[in-house]
Amino acid sequence: MIKMSVLYPKTEGAAFDHDYYRDRHVPLCQSTFQPTRVEIDRGVDGPYVAAVHFFFPSLDALQSAMAGDGTKAVTDDVANYTTITPVMQVSEVV
Repeated sequence: MIKMSVLYPKTEGAAFDHDYYRDRHVPLCQSTFQPTRVEIDRGVDGPYVAAVHFFFPSLDALQSAMAGDGTKAVTDDVANYTTITPVMQVSEVV
């Protein structure tokens, strides 16, 4: 199982619309990437204000999802909910 995490570091003066993220952006990602599972985190304590974790059965499945036609629309949508530059982490769930 492969997990792609997109993390939003706390950034002085930055904006983050959690409602838009949960209700519009993450569903766009789900329909575009077709992961097997998705988890959304809202930061309470620590270095991130939010994170999302997309789970895929394999690295090939993740790479195919990211190479799809809708990825540009997902990337373009980021400006609608935050001014934070996200950080990505790809991990193998062990």
